[in-house]
Amino acid sequence: MKLRSFFYALAAGTVALLFVAAVGFFWLTSQSPLNILRGGTVTTPTAAIFVPKQAPLMASLLVNPDRLEAFRQLVARPENRRRSRAELNQIEESLLANTDINYRRDIQPWIGDEITFAVTSLDFDRNQENAAQPGYLVAVTTKDAQKAREFLQLFYSKQAIAGTEDLVFEQYKGVNLTYKRPIAPIGGSNQTPTPPVWTSAVVGDRFVLFANHPKVLRNALNNVQAANLNLEDDPEYQQVLQSLNEPRIGFSFVNLPALAAWISNQPIPTQESFQASDTVAIALSLNRQGLLAQTALLGSQPSEESQSPTLSKPVEALQYIPAESSLAIAGTDLNQFWNRLSTARGDDDTLKSLLDQPIASLQSRWGIQLPEDIFSWVQGEYALSLLPRPDRDNPDWIFVAQKVPGTTAEESIEHLDAVAKQQGLSTGSLPLGDKIITAWTKLLTTSAITEKDDNLLKLEAQVRGVHTAVGNYEVFTSSIEAMDEALQGLENSLVKSDKFKNAIAPLPEQNDGYLYLDWAQGETLIKRQLPIVQVVELVAKPLFEHLRSLSISSYGIDNGVQHSKLFFQLHNANES
Repeated sequence: MKLRSFFYALAAGTVALLFVAAVGFFWLTSQSPLNILRGGTVTTPTAAIFVPKQAPLMASLLVNPDRLEAFRQLVARPENRRRSRAELNQIEESLLANTDINYRRDIQPWIGDEITFAVTSLDFDRNQENAAQPGYLVAVTTKDAQKAREFLQLFYSKQAIAGTEDLVFEQYKGVNLTYKRPIAPIGGSNQTPTPPVWTSAVVGDRFVLFANHPKVLRNALNNVQAANLNLEDDPEYQQVLQSLNEPRIGFSFVNLPALAAWISNQPIPTQESFQASDTVAIALSLNRQGLLAQTALLGSQPSEESQSPTLSKPVEALQYIPAESSLAIAGTDLNQFWNRLSTARGDDDTLKSLLDQPIASLQSRWGIQLPEDIFSWVQGEYALSLLPRPDRDNPDWIFVAQKVPGTTAEESIEHLDAVAKQQGLSTGSLPLGDKIITAWTKLLTTSAITEKDDNLLKLEAQVRGVHTAVGNYEVFTSSIEAMDEALQGLENSLVKSDKFKNAIAPLPEQNDGYLYLDWAQGETLIKRQLPIVQVVELVAKPLFEHLRSLSISSYGIDNGVQHSKLFFQLHNANES
């Protein structure tokens, strides 16, 4: 098994274990009224002392894997326990494939309550003559250091018996490093030596370390002894860590520009090309209905800036969003939001690619400039939704905007009608219930064969968009059917539906708006529009198998740290 593949698998496995933890804890507490859900513990990754400040990624599981399995088996129905065991076996096998290691025999006796994976460097050897060589580090706490040493000795002795690799024992700063390297072939003295790989060490009675190169492990030990080098002593890390004070079962810390470069295999960013504070911390905790992720983003706002949440309840624009919507976004002052996003985008190529392409696609299709023609006048409430259509693949969309006095709302809406005419569309008024709506239509001619074999031409009006005023709101939709759904009233709205109320219940009441995704309704669309979701689904399979909905909300800025929460609502154990 290639070492890079091993570390990819281990990283994926760590993420998967987090979601197994969520599912397991959720099932347990939803079944037993005697258990008090606490979400986890207020602990921090102790292995941060080995991780350098500039590391692209650190992710930690803060619970022993055996506890996860015990919870999962305890709450599973008798007929589902075999499946539950199979899922856990699959994770173990993916991590240990081709290593001749058995988890229960070799690892379970000594593994502790923390598993931390880190990408420590995008190129640990800094050799421009070869490709970038990322450094990978895994730090595992141990409850029995002697058994951990015995495991490593047994593992390496099996490799030595095979006769294909040399074992190297190195003393470095009081710690014994062990690694293997292929035996050089006879007569191969003139060949470029194969670099040693698969390095491990037991540090004191607390940690077992693994790395993909001795240099990575040496650097990790250097980080411990030089306080100004490791993540634990980084002021920005401590700032976001202290802002995440809820109980948790997992924690991640990400350097956004460096991580983007690692994932996309792009050139390594220099300190001059990005702010060192472009980081996000994520704390995973437990909720009676699922998994809650609290995030702290540092670097997108000035360090001295603080801003209170703008809302204390869902915006009234949501009353025009149907309960059957698969995706809904709602908030206030779309113009300000876009300006902040544009400022944060700056010279960030990754964020630019995420924003510019879809914006350019919409502007090209509609013949408008979104920032000037729409965003600029939406300074009050707004809501956007996608409504599934059973008769076609693409959903309908609904956009609701509050018309605030003193803005150019009315003039901008008239401008949109003018743009529609410039694109060859007809604009006209139509009755819909007790409302008069404006429709943008395209006249098309179609032919049909009559009973007398005559070729009959028919004129057909294809609706491209509809809008109408309702009180101080303007409602835009992609079809007459969607407009009819939007105008059916508050009782049929998303904001009144129990599924939406349950999805936003764990989020702060004081916030800046919501993003809501009904996974059952929107799964196909999301995967089609964002293929990377399918990759994430493979990694986090235990989560997606039980996912009901996803809701996201931000809730203010505190000294430059922007806070948000994501709630993954899961199906409980009694549901099929």
